[in-house]
Amino acid sequence: MSKTEKNQEVAAAKAGTDPKTAREYLKDPRLPSERKEDRKWRTRDDPFTEVWEEVRGQIDANPGLEAKTLFEALQRKYPGQFADGQIRTLQRRLKRWRATEGPEREVFFKQQHIAGRLGQSDFTHMNDLTITIGAQSFPHMLFHFVLTFSNWEAVSLCYSESFESLSDGLQNALWELGGVPLEHRTDRMSLAVNNGSDEREFTARYEALMRHYKMTGQKIRTGRPNENGDVEQRHYRLKRAVGQALMLRDSRDFGSIAPSPNTKSFCVCCSRSSMPVVASGCGSRCSICGRYRRAGWKA
Repeated sequence: MSKTEKNQEVAAAKAGTDPKTAREYLKDPRLPSERKEDRKWRTRDDPFTEVWEEVRGQIDANPGLEAKTLFEALQRKYPGQFADGQIRTLQRRLKRWRATEGPEREVFFKQQHIAGRLGQSDFTHMNDLTITIGAQSFPHMLFHFVLTFSNWEAVSLCYSESFESLSDGLQNALWELGGVPLEHRTDRMSLAVNNGSDEREFTARYEALMRHYKMTGQKIRTGRPNENGDVEQRHYRLKRAVGQALMLRDSRDFGSIAPSPNTKSFCVCCSRSSMPVVASGCGSRCSICGRYRRAGWKA
């Protein structure tokens, strides 16, 4: 407005600010938040100076102690010395101590995912959702496959962490995907990884499975579940979504495991809605194109 109005007083009045403040803004183009300097001095004495060595000894011995726990212990030990509002002072001091003098923390570097390179898989238990079949408990698991770049995912029902469940779940996922990533990563499950004295990195059956799909097998390091973090995070999101759907359904009991035989599905082979015909040992056969698919159906 200083360029469109006759003088600064008129421009300041239209902007709703004092002319003196407006002149200061014109002299310094920085925003008010950019001109404000951080205060580096204390406005009052630190109330924890006398007990800091005691607090420091406790967090040295038990680094997991939280400021609230320590503050409540100090209030019990020194009644009347620390007001409730002073907990923020202790929290800031602990934060500063942990950043400058506290124990070293493990450093995690951001992973750079490349399209088509890596798929991760893992098993996850679904028992916490308390799903029942005909009012009977239904203990089961899911084989979960995830592409790390796009987070595309597929799941298969299973009942144990067996090689058969792994191979069947991986096959279903890759057929539904219509392609194969360059690498496949799993955790250190014994059905795929030789954790004993065997010189080979992977089991013979897992190596054969990787060769069949022309993928390179990977495993996480011992005690590093974060290296399979994409699928672990998708476990959480999947279970939360299923839990929400069950609450919306208002019942966790189902009549059977298989879908209704009258349910029409979409065949990805012929792109037509048809009735899947169950064929033992071959998955399902489309009633129109006649192709057998284990994982070619979408509701």
